[in-house]
Amino acid sequence: MRQQHTISRSVSCSGVGLHTGQPISLTLNPAPPDTGILFVCHQEGRTVSFGASIRNLMSTDLCTALSANGTLVKTVEHLLAALVGLEVDNVYVELDGGEIPAMDGSASAFVRLIRSAGITPQERPQPYLKILRPIEISEGGRRVAIAPAATTKITCSVEYNHPMIQQQTYEYDWSVASFEQDIADARTFAFLKEVEALWARGLAKGGSLDNTVVLSEDGIVNESGLRFENEFVRHKVLDLIGDMALLGVPVIGHLTADRSGHALHSKLVQAILSQPDSWVLLNAQEEAVAPQSIYARPAHKPAVALQAASAA
Repeated sequence: MRQQHTISRSVSCSGVGLHTGQPISLTLNPAPPDTGILFVCHQEGRTVSFGASIRNLMSTDLCTALSANGTLVKTVEHLLAALVGLEVDNVYVELDGGEIPAMDGSASAFVRLIRSAGITPQERPQPYLKILRPIEISEGGRRVAIAPAATTKITCSVEYNHPMIQQQTYEYDWSVASFEQDIADARTFAFLKEVEALWARGLAKGGSLDNTVVLSEDGIVNESGLRFENEFVRHKVLDLIGDMALLGVPVIGHLTADRSGHALHSKLVQAILSQPDSWVLLNAQEEAVAPQSIYARPAHKPAVALQAASAA
């Protein structure tokens, strides 16, 4: 267990949105304890703020999107993965567009941005949600589950009928060092034959070989090649880490994902929050906290998601 963290100073970056193709500026600002990850969106002459919470989930069609009060932000998963992977709990994410910049299609640019800001511990313990009973979501041969474990682990499998991918499985033991070395650099990928279909749907307008690994029928189009032999499954681990951030609190358990995606990940988060008998919240002293006691904690970041799940 550990203290909560924020960044030490404000830092900014800019780029284009993977799906919107629009230029976007993003600034990360320090935030006080128990803030969580809070988006501050400046769009169409107004400012709207909302948390990285499952209750604000708007869409999981090829990306994870959040919305509140008529304001939408797409493709939040890579930034969320970087923040969670580096154990940054409290931050204001300020942006002037409707999508997080794609950067190079991985979380590495956000990791460098956060590292340049510095990470500061805060005088507040970080709660963890510890899984006590297995929870599983299955749909059409796809599956995502979480089971009790002493530490946080991910076992992820993918299967595509393509010679560069076929079947890949990756086992990830959670740590900041492992995230930076083994996961953060893995880029999003797409099949060349599907790109035109995405354009017809108004998606992937900002996609390019600079931010996407593009697969032809028997290879990859990118001249630079792959960063890892199994970069595809590593990127799926990255996506899962980012999507699990919508739980609002770090989780202790063994996550298993088999051919899953954003939609299934969000359903697992919802299932966890709707089954409070399947977990306990631990504080820094590893004391079990009854789920209902979370509601009495004003401004505590898990409360928002848990109250929303309780009311659903």
